[in-house]
Amino acid sequence: MGLNLSDLGPVYIVCGKTDLRKGIDSLAYLIQSQFALDPFSKSVFLFCGGKSDRFKALYWDGEGFWLLYKRFENGQLTWPRNTTEVQALTPEQVEWLMKGFSITPKILESQSRHFYWLFVK
Repeated sequence: MGLNLSDLGPVYIVCGKTDLRKGIDSLAYLIQSQFALDPFSKSVFLFCGGKSDRFKALYWDGEGFWLLYKRFENGQLTWPRNTTEVQALTPEQVEWLMKGFSITPKILESQSRHFYWLFVK
């Protein structure tokens, strides 16, 4: 069983490393001061620390903040480490991230899915 973060609202990934010792107030301040985004916007903000097997998610539900922490027992996240920016994710990218795949695939899905089989007797 898992929580579908995309169902909560827009999902933003904070690229690079974040100190996961930070709590609600520090992460909300980081979103506001460093990225000029509103932590009260009913969006989900994802943070990853030095280890790629865990992340935190910050979410405002209209009454208070939720701080979610997930640690994978097997596997790890493919977290963008090359920059210190925030990227909006599509629901499909959130699903890829939670499965350990990159949010920027190297091979794009083809629109045409016609397969032809040749049977030889």
